[in-house]
Amino acid sequence: LGKVTSVESAGLHFKLPYPIQNVIKVEVNKTQKLQIGYKSEKEYESYAAASIADEAKMITGDFNIVNIDFFIEWKISDPVKYLYNSDEPAKILKMISQSSARSVIGSKNVDGVLTTEKSIIQAEIKEKIVNKLESYDLGIQLLDVKIQDSEPPTEEVIQAFKEVETAKQEKETRINEALAYRNKTLPEAESKADKLVREAESYRESKINQAKGDVARFNAMYEEYAKNKDITRTRMYLETIEEILPGVKVYIDSSEGGVQKLLPLEGFNTGSGNGGEN
Repeated sequence: LGKVTSVESAGLHFKLPYPIQNVIKVEVNKTQKLQIGYKSEKEYESYAAASIADEAKMITGDFNIVNIDFFIEWKISDPVKYLYNSDEPAKILKMISQSSARSVIGSKNVDGVLTTEKSIIQAEIKEKIVNKLESYDLGIQLLDVKIQDSEPPTEEVIQAFKEVETAKQEKETRINEALAYRNKTLPEAESKADKLVREAESYRESKINQAKGDVARFNAMYEEYAKNKDITRTRMYLETIEEILPGVKVYIDSSEGGVQKLLPLEGFNTGSGNGGEN
């Protein structure tokens, strides 16, 4: 019966007396809050509130039960739609919020719900609620979704999750310590390996040069040997004797009559006058 004739802002206005005209005041500028999973006089203090199990209890994607407390901030965007498109728009908003929250929680694992993915979950719940409000056209604008608390339903489960979280933190600590040790020792090991490589290369070069020198000496000796085989053979023999038995004197029988002469070995190496008396 009747219809909306006008929507006015705050201020002085005139109307015809009831039942010709009626005025319904709507707080369009007020930010309203809807609690889900708990009930508290202070909206932001869920720890001091009474939990509502039917609203808070949800099932995660890996089939674990968790209690989720959150609240919705909203305001009226269109007073006509808010008053006449549905009978109880605030109640519908609450059902939409619960449905969206259960849908999102049901797609997450319990670790993410209780620890690391709360901000992601809030954003996904908000997106679902906004989409449904657009389709329902309730004249409501969603402002924010905040998860107040998320925990397992029993003390035993809570303690188990705390132990799991502690183990995860210890794991991260051990990983960080291992990475720090690796970053410290790896440069030292690489430095030692580089030093060994350089020493090996130096040793290889010295051996190659030594081998080249040995070859050059051998070739030089061979050339001398090819020119005077008997003299070279005798010189090499005497030099070998001198090296094996340093300081020894050698008796050389150089005459057919058996006359022996005593000559010092060094005479052959230095080319002294005594060495010419063969």
